[in-house]
Amino acid sequence: MRHENLSYVTEFIFIGFPKLQDGGLLYFFPLLFIYTFIVIGNLLIFCAVRLNTYLHNPMYNFISLFSFLEIWYTTATIPKMLSNLLSEQKTISFVGCLMQLYFFHSLGNTEGTLLMVMAIDRYLAICSPLHYPTIMTPQLCAQLSAGSCVFGFLILLPEVVWISTLPFCGSNQIHQLFCDFTPLLRLACTDASVILVQDVVHALAILTTALIISLSYIRIIVVIMCIPSGEGRKKAFSTCAAHVAVFLLFFGSVALMYLRFLATYTPFWDMAIALTFSVLSPFFNPIIYSLRNKDMKDAINKLLCPQKTFHVSAK
Repeated sequence: MRHENLSYVTEFIFIGFPKLQDGGLLYFFPLLFIYTFIVIGNLLIFCAVRLNTYLHNPMYNFISLFSFLEIWYTTATIPKMLSNLLSEQKTISFVGCLMQLYFFHSLGNTEGTLLMVMAIDRYLAICSPLHYPTIMTPQLCAQLSAGSCVFGFLILLPEVVWISTLPFCGSNQIHQLFCDFTPLLRLACTDASVILVQDVVHALAILTTALIISLSYIRIIVVIMCIPSGEGRKKAFSTCAAHVAVFLLFFGSVALMYLRFLATYTPFWDMAIALTFSVLSPFFNPIIYSLRNKDMKDAINKLLCPQKTFHVSAK
């Protein structure tokens, strides 16, 4: 078998994209619409929170940061997908592949960590309302936001650096819509057990984060069910419904993608899960946060129609 040192690997070829003459444009325009909607929708949420002083509290600050991250999370992959749909070669340089992998997963890790912070924030707000203002101070809110970003971008750096030192051999074809860990490691001249170890490490990180979030929301639901007032229960549920929906959507797609270890799917399901994980999940997030929250809808309306008067009450 011919071994190539990493320094001689210049580009990879994406396999699975439809050719332009085979209907590539039919996929291009829906994907372009989804990407445009994601960027505009999340940008509206981010600006609405930042420009409305009534929403300057921890919950909405975390939501605005999550929306900001979603813009860059999708930008790491979708523009290249759009380019590949119009291109005959469908290639990406080795450095470009590593950069895409690093930023996509670093932003994804940051979002996962931020969802955990948001769950803890709601737990404190509902389960310890009297202590919440003294615990979740603006300083702590800023530290948690910055810490999520720093952690998300540092935790994967050693792994990406390690991949950059691997020798590659044989085919340089990536059977995926974007550069990901497992498809890239399958092209390296390494033992298959390395992929299994990498899958186990990622699975433990995903399960730990999901467990902490799940326990927080289970405790929240138990406390809400003990509220005697029906109106009080409804109000408490409304503040958490969007967070729970985004959590289930995000970690549900993550589980399908990364909790399978060495199991393989057919190319169709591989692509479908990748689209759900990288495209459809971010597409629904701005819808959930805007339509499920009256304060957010009023803030966005105020941003788009400043001449009108809207009442926004911070929760």
